[in-house]
This record gives sequence, structure tokens and C-alpha cells, in this order.
Amino acid sequence: MKKRQIFDQVSDMEEQIGELYEQLGDLKGKLSDLLEENHRLEMENHHLRNRLNDSDEDFKDDEIVNPAKDVPGEGYDNLARLYEEGFHICNVHFGTPRQDEDCLFCLLFLNKTK
Repeated sequence: MKKRQIFDQVSDMEEQIGELYEQLGDLKGKLSDLLEENHRLEMENHHLRNRLNDSDEDFKDDEIVNPAKDVPGEGYDNLARLYEEGFHICNVHFGTPRQDEDCLFCLLFLNKTK
């Protein structure tokens, strides 16, 4: 009888370890999601701070832009600004925050419109 009790205890411990392992996997998945979201929010915050700093510098500048210069149109400027702020401008992921440093589709699109 004693051997049977030991076997039952080992079986119960094995089940508990399996349940704990499953819970650990769930926690790991949730942690991964939180880390990805945190990184995305940090990048967005960084881009917004840069935009805010650029806006402050623009107000300090007293230079008048000469409209007679050969510059791309306002639409191109808006797209280039959006890309610099960290958002996709390509038709594949338009408007979503860029996770990578550069998007080849966006860069190709910017080069086409010049």
C-alpha cells in the first residue's frame, strides 16, 4: 500500500508541475505582449517628443520661406513629415507606426514623388 501512495503522490506532483508549466507559458505570452506594446509606445512617445521639439524650433525661426524656389509640393512635404515622425506612408501599411528603422516601400514611394 505504501508503494501505491508514493506512486500516487508522484503522479499528483507531475500533474501540478504540468499545470504550473502551462501557467508559466501563459504568463510568458502575456509578458511578451506587454513588452511589445511597451516598445511600440516608447517609439511613438519618442517620435511625438521629436515632433514637439521640432514644432518649438519652428516657432523660434523667423526665416521666411521663398515660395519661388523649386521645391516639391505640400503633399510631398506632409508625407515626408509623417514618415520622419515614424509612420508608414506606403500603401501596404499606411498610417501605422513603423517598427523597423526604415521601410523600403515607404522609401521607394518617397523617391518616386520627388
